[in-house]
Amino acid sequence: MKKTFPVIIALITLSLMGIIYIQVSWLKNLAQLREEQLKEKLSTVIQQVGDELVMQRSDAFNNLGRMPGMKFPGDGYDIYKQFSVTNRFTLYEIKEKLQKAFQRQNLKDTKFEFAVASDNVFGHYELKSQQFMDMAIDTVHNLKVWYPLVAASGTYLESLAPDEVFVIVVPDVKNYVIQSLGWMITGSLLFTLIIITAFFLTIRTLLRQKKLGDMKNDFINNMTHELKTPLATISLAVDALKSEKVLSNPDKLSYFTTMIKDENKRMNKHVEQILQAAQMERQEVQLNLRELHVHDIINKVLSNLQLQIEEKQGKVDVQLNATNDVMDADEVHLTNLINNLVDNALKYSKDDSFRLNIATRNAGKFIRITVEDHGIGMNKETLTRVFEKFYRAHTGNVHNVKGFGLGLSYVKTMVEAHGGKVKADSVVGKGSTFTVELPLKK
Repeated sequence: MKKTFPVIIALITLSLMGIIYIQVSWLKNLAQLREEQLKEKLSTVIQQVGDELVMQRSDAFNNLGRMPGMKFPGDGYDIYKQFSVTNRFTLYEIKEKLQKAFQRQNLKDTKFEFAVASDNVFGHYELKSQQFMDMAIDTVHNLKVWYPLVAASGTYLESLAPDEVFVIVVPDVKNYVIQSLGWMITGSLLFTLIIITAFFLTIRTLLRQKKLGDMKNDFINNMTHELKTPLATISLAVDALKSEKVLSNPDKLSYFTTMIKDENKRMNKHVEQILQAAQMERQEVQLNLRELHVHDIINKVLSNLQLQIEEKQGKVDVQLNATNDVMDADEVHLTNLINNLVDNALKYSKDDSFRLNIATRNAGKFIRITVEDHGIGMNKETLTRVFEKFYRAHTGNVHNVKGFGLGLSYVKTMVEAHGGKVKADSVVGKGSTFTVELPLKK
């Protein structure tokens, strides 16, 4: 796993980068294609409208007919010039023709500005829309196309009508292209986001599986050690019981039988912890709720652990200040819950002495139980993972603290099963504080 994990991450990362690169390239090429298509459509629009303007100008001149006595170019020139596009059509008429042409090219909502320049000189516009000049200046963001308005060959206006140029400007072409590709860009981004999310979920799952595998390996090692010790003790006690000296001595006989009984209880306790963890994982725990006094449970737990506290030369300060301690709870699980918190304080106490503060007080509809020790404390990493199943804080020696890493996980599960919450605070070298809030009886 250690060797394959970096390879898996590298392969997934390369695949992800490749997919993103291909999508970006595809969208870029598609945007260029759309821009070229827009240019072609604009060329078609300006050619259609330009030809229509030239044709209508020629028709108007032909309908007028030749006037007697007209001189060319001389004083008759002004008569011909009046049939130029700038004099023949208004802004509104040209705009209307352009709108129809844009609609025929499926460019109905496309904004545009236009102008007609006379004498084939750009910048000398005889006719122009309101914002044309502002748009025509910016050639980076705006697209400009032009078309010469030249009279058809063989007509009367071929050599008489002034040369004119028809110009159309479409503003913000990039924005138009992006809008036209809106659903494609959205789909591409969504698809990429899904891939990235799947990538991170895969990595996180692999990391969690790796961490869970390490924790279970530690659990198996601890379980093997915890069960091996009482089995070895029982085996030695059984061998001793076979001795005639022991059989003939009632005191020694009682000593070894008591030893076997104690070690058997110890193994049963470990097995019970493992079974409880399996039940909690399958969510098979059924609470037998009944009315209980929390203070009675705390006193009972302290009484059962009195011998262990005395062995540690410990001191327990009990301040049961809650005026209401009645709640609906499962007696067995509530007892184990309090027992695990006190037992955890005993395990991680300092070698020289053991001090424990247990206090209760009411907090609205809850009773707050505080278990504060003055032990070795926890660092930030341990504090964030202390309620995880199988997790055990590193204390240097692998087996100097007994247990499977299930105690505090059990506490959290049982507190939440009773509708409460638990939190932990700690300072390295000064101790830890566990605060449990449980709902009072309604």
